[in-house]
Amino acid sequence: MAEKSSEMVEIPLNDETGGVTAASRGPGAVLADTPTPAAAGANKDHAAPHVYPKFSPIREGILVFTLMFAQIITQAAVAQGLMPLNNIGETFGVSEITTLSWSIAAYSLTVGTFILCAGRLGDLYGHKKMYIFGFAWLVLWSLLSGFSHYTDFIFFAICRGFQGIGPAFLLPNALAIIGRSYPPGVKQTMLFSLFGACAPSGFVFGAVFTSIMSQYVSWEWTYYLGAIVCALVGVICIFVIPSDEGPELRTGSFDGWGAVLGVSGLILVNVAWNQGPNVGWTTPYTYILLIIGALLLGGFFFAETKASHPLIPASVFNVKTSLALACIACGWGAFGIWIFFLLQMQLTLRELSPLLVTAQASPVVISGLVASGVTGFLLTKRVPVAIVMLFAMSAFLAAGLLLATMPVDQIYWAQTFVSFVVAPFGMDMSFPAATIMFSASVPREHQGMVASLVTTVVNYSISLALGFAGTVVLYTSPGQSEADLTAAIHNAAFMGVGLSGLGVILASIACSIELVEYLRKKTKGSSPEP
Repeated sequence: MAEKSSEMVEIPLNDETGGVTAASRGPGAVLADTPTPAAAGANKDHAAPHVYPKFSPIREGILVFTLMFAQIITQAAVAQGLMPLNNIGETFGVSEITTLSWSIAAYSLTVGTFILCAGRLGDLYGHKKMYIFGFAWLVLWSLLSGFSHYTDFIFFAICRGFQGIGPAFLLPNALAIIGRSYPPGVKQTMLFSLFGACAPSGFVFGAVFTSIMSQYVSWEWTYYLGAIVCALVGVICIFVIPSDEGPELRTGSFDGWGAVLGVSGLILVNVAWNQGPNVGWTTPYTYILLIIGALLLGGFFFAETKASHPLIPASVFNVKTSLALACIACGWGAFGIWIFFLLQMQLTLRELSPLLVTAQASPVVISGLVASGVTGFLLTKRVPVAIVMLFAMSAFLAAGLLLATMPVDQIYWAQTFVSFVVAPFGMDMSFPAATIMFSASVPREHQGMVASLVTTVVNYSISLALGFAGTVVLYTSPGQSEADLTAAIHNAAFMGVGLSGLGVILASIACSIELVEYLRKKTKGSSPEP
């Protein structure tokens, strides 16, 4: 098997600079703007070939599983912080909904903040090394998250934040390994689609596992057993993932100043928004953190204009890409509010068990698969991606409205079920639409950073929007009675409705731009030649 697996296929790269094309690296990678050493002296007509490994069927099956597991465990870890939320609150003596939101906000914050850095580090030092490092990091902080059961909620929230750095290394490097291991074609496209489809399945898998542990054992065992599974998968990765060796690695340099300023600024702004509802915005350190974070982000954008290899090149931003990112931020921010407060209604107000709530959420798996299929069909039929994005934002809006108007004593099939069916269409239509809008609008040398940037906005928006919703709850219904909690959930949901509504407006603007361009091209094409 080893001999068969070591066969290689050389495919030349059609990059005019003699460097590495985005397709050969996958959408999770961040490409250097300089040619590779092997290609630097080559003639333009003889670009350096990229060597694709050829796998045996057994090794390939195991490889695909280990790469898909990055998406599964990322979403399963979201469920780790959501499903046993009441159990966690009882353990630490915390009942305030704005405080408990740190269980998910801290995790999403670091997943979104560190992804771009992780992808770039994979470019420089090897995607396989960074992928295995992600599992090792996740094992460590999953264990510490479980051990926090014996400490306090602050330490637990800190552990959840550090835990999120692991998936930040897993996601972009898994995508990059797919791109490096398979040439552009049907199989590579299928694997990228499968990777996205694993998201709702991963959440439900994590929810089932977490619910069983928290209901029949204790919630911390979710983290212990999760660490064991991650350790096993990480060891398997050592043997099945192809070597990182290749002339396209270690090109360019790492934008250290940009990474420090960007990560620090994003964290401080997010912490300020999520901590403000807990201690009140009149507490000085909340708005001081917000001001310092904003200044650091300003420094980040300035540093990026001076860096030789910036994390986010300015050339990737134009009207279309900015609209795509704004739609993703609004839609996924609304999604974060929807999932957190809907589960709060299920677990706290309706007093359902975590396992029953998981069963009620199971339609997201089927709905997610249908949404992925519909998206693929629309895009292959050349439906403008702006229209697909408009559909996605409308799905986010509908899910939010269902929650905002949902009575506590209503039966499951009336609005809760419909909400679980509709929301995945927002998730599984918006991400590919934004990725394609970016891919069609940015220079070729920056194609590799597209998925990393979109994924950053997805996860960071979830965390930040929970802070927005917490502020709404603080100033509209801060009490702890059932009536106050019901009002808090509805008011937070309307905050999400506002975000998704803004997303619908922005997507409509993008559709208008597409229409104007189409009419302009049609008019130009029908005009007689001079």
